[in-house]
Amino acid sequence: QVHLVESGGGLVQAGGSLRLSCTSSGLTLNHYAMGWFRQAPGQEREGVSCMSWTGSSTNYADSVKGRFTISRDNAKNTVYLQMNSLKPEDTAMYYCAAGSRCSSDVLSRNFGYWGQGTQVTVSS
Repeated sequence: QVHLVESGGGLVQAGGSLRLSCTSSGLTLNHYAMGWFRQAPGQEREGVSCMSWTGSSTNYADSVKGRFTISRDNAKNTVYLQMNSLKPEDTAMYYCAAGSRCSSDVLSRNFGYWGQGTQVTVSS
């Protein structure tokens, strides 16, 4: 059974930072493109960032460019999302996903394995 598990969410003040982690039992994450997505209440799920399976290519939503960084540690089978300069509008449930392709517009349809999410709340 495949599990993706996110951690690292929490409550932070605007301008602060958080680092989300995603690890897996059942998947070797460096065999997959990895993505981070988010969904706020009443809104559609949004692609935040993704990384190709080789790690050579990364893409970001315009709303997070320059503030968020995706990375992976293959030895730890973990993918990270470093989030800096957080804004209240970044408040959402954040999901990690594994899939076949990291497109320039971070499409969720390329991802077939999903975690349960970790909540990020940014206060103003």
